[in-house]
Amino acid sequence: MGRGRRAPGIRALALVLLAVAAAAGVAAGDPDPDELERAFPIVEPDHGHTKLRLSEQGLDAIRRIENPIAIVGVIGPYRSGKSFLLNQLLSLSCDKGFGVGHMRDTKTKGIWIWGTPVEMDVDGSKVSVLYLDTEGFESIGKSNVYDDRIFALATVLSSVLIYNLPETVREADISRLSFAVEIAEEFYGRVKGQDVAFEPAKLLWLIQRDFLQGKSVQQMVNEALQRVPNDNGDKYIDEVNQIRDSLAVMGDNSTAFSLPQPHLQRTKLCDMEDKELEPLYVKRREQLKQLVSSIIKPKIVQGKTLNGKDFVSFLQQILEALNKGEIPSTGSLVEIFNKAILERCLKVYREKMDGLGLPVPVEKLQQVHEMANEEARIIFDKQHFGKHHAAQSVLKLEDEIKKVYRNFLLANEYQSSKLCEARFSECEDKMDHLQVLKLPSMAKFNAGFTHCNQSFVRECVGPAKESYERRMSKMLVKARALFIKEYNNKLFNWLVTFSLVMVVIGRFVIKFFLLEIVAWVMFIFLETYTRMFWSAESLYYNPAWHIIVSSWETIVYSPILDLDRWAIPIVIMVSFGILYWRCFGGRRKRGRGSLLPVYKNSYKNSSRPRSD
Repeated sequence: MGRGRRAPGIRALALVLLAVAAAAGVAAGDPDPDELERAFPIVEPDHGHTKLRLSEQGLDAIRRIENPIAIVGVIGPYRSGKSFLLNQLLSLSCDKGFGVGHMRDTKTKGIWIWGTPVEMDVDGSKVSVLYLDTEGFESIGKSNVYDDRIFALATVLSSVLIYNLPETVREADISRLSFAVEIAEEFYGRVKGQDVAFEPAKLLWLIQRDFLQGKSVQQMVNEALQRVPNDNGDKYIDEVNQIRDSLAVMGDNSTAFSLPQPHLQRTKLCDMEDKELEPLYVKRREQLKQLVSSIIKPKIVQGKTLNGKDFVSFLQQILEALNKGEIPSTGSLVEIFNKAILERCLKVYREKMDGLGLPVPVEKLQQVHEMANEEARIIFDKQHFGKHHAAQSVLKLEDEIKKVYRNFLLANEYQSSKLCEARFSECEDKMDHLQVLKLPSMAKFNAGFTHCNQSFVRECVGPAKESYERRMSKMLVKARALFIKEYNNKLFNWLVTFSLVMVVIGRFVIKFFLLEIVAWVMFIFLETYTRMFWSAESLYYNPAWHIIVSSWETIVYSPILDLDRWAIPIVIMVSFGILYWRCFGGRRKRGRGSLLPVYKNSYKNSSRPRSD
């Protein structure tokens, strides 16, 4: 009994929870499917009616689509029945589908889409087909540039582009296809490549209210696309003839179809059902649906299909390009699609240049630059989009490569200066150290001089090498001249000191009279003869002096032993050795005696009587 009472309460609670969940779903942004059963603007005119801007309302409806998208777009003059045609293709009434107007001003502003896509199976894949309505051109209060932007945007976005024309094909209708022709010429033929920009739309010429008898609509279109004689050299006719030639080349990408007038009372078409319309019209309309379904392909951009989010991003890029200049240009579209390729080419160029390891000689940097530039150009030539307008992208690539190369030149110069300055400073310090040797050695100076110069030539590379070589040459010449001058003075002083030391050793240490005499002769020779007959500048170049220098160099320089560092310790050790030998070695031979080399024994052994 209690369980039965609780049942209504549980059901009520469940309903409340469901309502809360539904409200949460709406708050989270999940659109109600019924709300999508209408037309949404995706592109609107600005206040001046010259450029276009995006409408987030319609973009939100597109973003939710996860399947690949295909677009069926309808373009044509205003008041030509484009919106009514789309409603017929979607099997919608006028009050539920796209807005249909019967006044002289255009009903559709900008570009609109039907919010609910038609799901189709294309080559075994599920594709969401969106139908796109455009503002008619040649309406009152608009510029031709605005019409061109609408036309260009519909041409780029559509997979199937229906060119809706009343009754026949006019010269003006052909001239308006110039942008579509340029796009086809730029991008057509690359649809099988790995990096496809986008496939040009399949062009469907739709002639409504066809009263012509005896000719098919395809024959009429073919005749309209034949060249017109221009004996007077009219520039406009030449331009239209060029478009005709290009459209003839695009023959495989276009087809023609005609629809008879659905009813004489055109203002009441929205109130009529199929049974009230002309039977031939209803039959041809169904054939048109089948034709459109048979040529629909998913939109392919950069080699892949687009879902809703991708399509919105693509739309934003295209609109930015078309609004970029005063007039919409195919070149701006080519730049958009070549942007990623340019970045890849620049990346390849940078990677090649980064592998150098600065600094390097200028010739090598130039050589690697040319190789990397050539490789980048090959990649660009293979992958770029556009035939006629690609030149702008080529110039941009060259400018970017020049900027990068200029940066590498500056970096190479900086690194070269930094490296050469370091090697120059090392050599300068080395020369300063050689100037203050305790035991001056020309051989040691020359060895250090040669090693320093060779290491500088080997390690200093790059554009700064030439200027630093001049500085290095001047520094070495100056260091050599200063060393030679100091070398003579130091060598002379060392030889004078050496002669005096030999005098002391010969007289008091080893008591070798001949050594003492030679030392005195050397001392007198250095102090008198050289000062009397040799100048300080010519001393080093005198042949006699060469003998002295050669002997000195043999004594003080050895690649194995740095005598300049070990001279004082060696002298001290030798001195202690001599003293030890003189004092203790001689004592063992003579017995007890004085520790000093005095003349006591000579007095004791003398036969002369002492004076004391």
